[in-house]
Amino acid sequence: MKIILKSILLVFILVFSSCATIISGSRQMVEINSEPSTAKVYINEVEIGNTPIQKNLKRNQEYSIILKLDGYETYETKLEKKFNAWYIGNIGFGGLIGIIIDPITGAMFKLKPEEIDGSPKSGTTYNVDNGNLFITISMEIDADAEKIGQLQRI
Repeated sequence: MKIILKSILLVFILVFSSCATIISGSRQMVEINSEPSTAKVYINEVEIGNTPIQKNLKRNQEYSIILKLDGYETYETKLEKKFNAWYIGNIGFGGLIGIIIDPITGAMFKLKPEEIDGSPKSGTTYNVDNGNLFITISMEIDADAEKIGQLQRI
């Protein structure tokens, strides 16, 4: 009976070790939209496509995001790594294994848009749903852009 109890306890400890890694994972899905759409998206100076776009990013680093669209001002922001509260679960369940594994995998962090004075940067709105980050960026018209024509409605 004691062997069964010890086995169950050992399995329980192993299953619930590194809480943030199990609950959140080491990567986070980020979806970037813009108004208007089809802006070119650069992450850490590498073009990854046009909005709307989804990217699965590692949680243990910060990212520089740039959006470019003809006739609109270039938009720059950052995705910052913030503390993931699931990491605290290691104190109760994960123990030493979780305390070591979560920082290595990056699961002790979550990605959030840059904040200025506690609010998202101007032009940025975001929502987090099931750990996925949805960002919408409103592009501002570039006053220096040269207008070369306009389509007329029929």
